[in-house]
Amino acid sequence: MADVNRGDRPLSPHLSIYRPQLTSMTSILTRITGNALLVAAILIVWWFLAASYGPEYFATADAVLTSWFGDLVLFLSLWAVWYHFCAGIRHLVWDSGHGWELETAEKMGYAVIAGSLVLTIFTAIVI
Repeated sequence: MADVNRGDRPLSPHLSIYRPQLTSMTSILTRITGNALLVAAILIVWWFLAASYGPEYFATADAVLTSWFGDLVLFLSLWAVWYHFCAGIRHLVWDSGHGWELETAEKMGYAVIAGSLVLTIFTAIVI
């Protein structure tokens, strides 16, 4: 019904003309990393379940998780955990009513990216 009386009003800006901002891209990436962590969790649960099924099945699961592909998935999952953690802290700060100024919000976006990278590298080296 609303479309009948639209007239000549302009449409909302489409993605083709919208310039993405750091805050929007980091927010979208937070959602993507949250969903990607489910894939890593499924792989890890599969690995644990394979251990309970027997040595042959565990050898298959272990070969997948210790291959270059498994190492890549687990390393990216480690980054996703730290990114999701840092972005969650940023959202807690925003929920408290602080950091809404544009300059502060952009600094926090860069801090989330840098912090997640530093924490990932530190964790990978220490562990």
